[in-house]
Amino acid sequence: MKALITSGGRGTRLRPITHTQNKHLIPIANKPILHYALEAVREAGIIDVGIVYNADSEEVPQAIGDGSRWGLHITYIPQEAPLGLAHVVKISQDFIGDEPFVFYLGDNMVVGGIRRFLEEFTRLDTNCHLTLARVKDPERFGVPEIVNGRIVSVEEKPQHPKSPYAVAGIYFYDHHIFEAVNNLQPSARGELEISDAHQYLLDHGYIVTYSEITGWWKDTGKPIDLLEANRLVLENLEERIEGEVDEKSNLFGTVIVERGTRIVNSNLRGPLIIGEDTVVEDSYIGPFTSIYHHCYIRRSEIEYSIVLAHCRILDVHARIEGSLLGNDVEIVAAADKPLVHRFMLSDQSRVEVV
Repeated sequence: MKALITSGGRGTRLRPITHTQNKHLIPIANKPILHYALEAVREAGIIDVGIVYNADSEEVPQAIGDGSRWGLHITYIPQEAPLGLAHVVKISQDFIGDEPFVFYLGDNMVVGGIRRFLEEFTRLDTNCHLTLARVKDPERFGVPEIVNGRIVSVEEKPQHPKSPYAVAGIYFYDHHIFEAVNNLQPSARGELEISDAHQYLLDHGYIVTYSEITGWWKDTGKPIDLLEANRLVLENLEERIEGEVDEKSNLFGTVIVERGTRIVNSNLRGPLIIGEDTVVEDSYIGPFTSIYHHCYIRRSEIEYSIVLAHCRILDVHARIEGSLLGNDVEIVAAADKPLVHRFMLSDQSRVEVV
């Protein structure tokens, strides 16, 4: 059994963060999203992993390495252009060979890992096993039509979904998937659609089964999805204090303070995590917040947010909430009169002011 994990694409819905950073390396609870996928396949007993990445960037191979820290053997497969998920499978045929494999979208997160789905795929001995999640907006995903407990069709991003389920980004295949992807034509948006590959299998008599994800699953394609995934992961962490917390500070709930960090005269209400070599002074950090390494927060309040590395939040009078701050962001109070809002924003930024 092998694993094929995606780490490419352009992350357009997460711009401007993804103008300078691969979306799969954005930290959730201070751990890059892609790490969760690698941990999931290793926990399922899979050690031979292919990672498909953007051919014009070595960011992912440099960040992940050879996989030895997870006990994995990683092969990197470059994709010259984002031509669809079925194209990802197609270019990985030499790596997979005739073995069954799990195809795991590297920006997806699911509670409890994938072992139970792998076991069901093996037990049923099918050609394709899909994971389904009930969602509020199935039109954003591939959507199955289910009749009498069987999938009879799959449609990509339909205007009128035939079920409330999304095909989640964790798929199990035998070698017949290569027959499907090698016989596809590009869709109207110029991509080889994985939903079309599933429909090909159905049309040609191959067995397609499914499991429903009954816990939480997140496709972290939008900022709100990142914040929700961050919340869900934080809720399941255990308290850990490795940095310094002075006697004037108060900690409530599950709080993680990593090494080299100093908390001074501040209130921290978990669940939250504060990364290495960060300083928090005279501030309030509220629930469901992740602050990454080397940040400085002074006389400010922040809650339900993700703050990446080397950020500075200084003397901000209004609470920051529901926010995603990229690397090296500064939010500071105006020092001179007149008191004005002063911004330097990249493409597709969004700011709310009070």
